[in-house]
Amino acid sequence: MIALTARALLTPLERIEQALLLIEDGLIAEVSSRSTRELPANCHHIDLGDALMIPGFIDIHIHGGNGHDVMEASPDALPSIETLIARHGVTSYCPTTITSGEDKLLAAVERLADAIEASDTEGGKQKTSPRAQPIGVHLEGPFISHARRGVHPPQNILRPTLALFDRFWQAARGHIRVLTIAPEVEGAQEVIAEAVRRDVCVSLGHSDADLTAARSGLAAGARHATHTFNAMRPLNHRDPGILGLVLTDPRVTADIIADGIHLDPIMVEMFMRLKGIDLAVLITDAISATGMPDGRYKLGSLEVEVRAGRCTTDGRLAGSVLTIDRAVRNLMQFAKVDLVPAVRAATANPAKVLRMEKKRGTLQPGAVADITVLNSDNEVIRTIVNGFC
Repeated sequence: MIALTARALLTPLERIEQALLLIEDGLIAEVSSRSTRELPANCHHIDLGDALMIPGFIDIHIHGGNGHDVMEASPDALPSIETLIARHGVTSYCPTTITSGEDKLLAAVERLADAIEASDTEGGKQKTSPRAQPIGVHLEGPFISHARRGVHPPQNILRPTLALFDRFWQAARGHIRVLTIAPEVEGAQEVIAEAVRRDVCVSLGHSDADLTAARSGLAAGARHATHTFNAMRPLNHRDPGILGLVLTDPRVTADIIADGIHLDPIMVEMFMRLKGIDLAVLITDAISATGMPDGRYKLGSLEVEVRAGRCTTDGRLAGSVLTIDRAVRNLMQFAKVDLVPAVRAATANPAKVLRMEKKRGTLQPGAVADITVLNSDNEVIRTIVNGFC
């Protein structure tokens, strides 16, 4: 048994001072305070001193990092990405595809399924340094709007059909956790309903939907929104469109890229005021350039130029170099919120989106021992994945 002690702990719904957390077989066995509980006999004690323990961050939208893309065939790609993001407190993530040729996309999701199953089989055991674990594929495209495609290649955008969705599902062997889709495109309603039947979180995004079409997507079972404001029909006071629904409907969780580039800080503040502490999710949309110097990098098959933190191709934003720990601190600054809602937006809330809230995004008995350790400046000083300390 491993015993961790620290100044405090966020579950993140509750704060516990003089925290004591016990780990057994990769799971949290107990969470308590040293003011009421002594260290168990014969445990391996790790004192984290003046630090704060929080649940491990969960990034449900990430394309790459450390010079690698999640769609690469290289066996070094995912381990390199996972090592980088673990240093920034991420313990689990959804490797996210970009619209590509059908064969390339099928091959990519099959490789990602291999990685997810290998991670499950190994029980999260880490040989050298902690690595974030892939917990499900996020299929971003090809079922998106041409009008709001962003940098997704137009020639590879496909009309959603049940047969095509099933082809991706079979290649992923059931490991698709999130599907971003534009609800207004022909065939979307049927695919949304089928994806929901298979327990996929359907997320509205890359969409030019008016309010009626957005409501149709919600009626079919969609319940989340992808990088809110970006690649969406703009909000208009006489034509609220998809954003009018996303920002006001309490049935919809929504994520944002809080890097100060994709959204002005005042928009982040407005988003938090409208969605509140329970429905807001932080993502990075990070690409292969994350953790790397300025230069040219890949996003799927696209070449992206990175300068001063801005990622562009043909003048359009193409992902980010944001890390989730930075997103948490940015949210605190931009939206003028304290640490608790910011941590929830990167832990409990994405876990709820994935319907994994009992096992991830929380520090409670029975949950996976995924823990991020912060110093007094809310910087990551240690990451524990599946109890690997």
